Amino acid sequence: MKRYYYSDSIAGFLATAPETILGHLAAADRYGIDPAQRDAWLGQIAVLRPALAPYRDAGAVYFEYSIPRLGRRLDVVVLLRTTLFVLEFKVGEHEFKAADLDQVWDYALDLKHFHEASHDKTIAPILIATEAARCTPAIAMTPHNDGLMEPIRSNADLLPQVIRQVLEFSDGPEIVPAQWEAGRWPAA
Repeated sequence: MKRYYYSDSIAGFLATAPETILGHLAAADRYGIDPAQRDAWLGQIAVLRPALAPYRDAGAVYFEYSIPRLGRRLDVVVLLRTTLFVLEFKVGEHEFKAADLDQVWDYALDLKHFHEASHDKTIAPILIATEAARCTPAIAMTPHNDGLMEPIRSNADLLPQVIRQVLEFSDGPEIVPAQWEAGRWPAA
């Protein structure tokens, strides 16, 4: 069973027209999309393309990835080199709300502790309030030495820098997308 609405290598994502990606997302959504959701997906694609352009030869991207224990879908997962990026977008948002930080943190915790193929990965949860004022993202591991980073705040403009800094900070084996996708979740 596919746990995502759209997935591709980063090279494939960058080479595919945003309207084609939107078509895949809309076709996978059983409930139909409204204009706000359409615009949010197009906004996510627009922010991600320049952020991932330096990494076209590595990794994979997944939109609307299902987290079974929570019964929700996280906006985007990016597998890049040694790191699993959990990206929660708030397109058009000017603030970093506590509930949104909790949301991205919950997604990261579920992947770390319940998704078999994520247990030993470095996980970087990032909340992207696309229109937030310039901020200074703090990149730090949790004190548990478990490969989980504290939630990172970013706006659209800073996302490329945040990704680069996280990659400089993390280590471990390269993530193989096919192996990660095949990772099991506990039976519900």
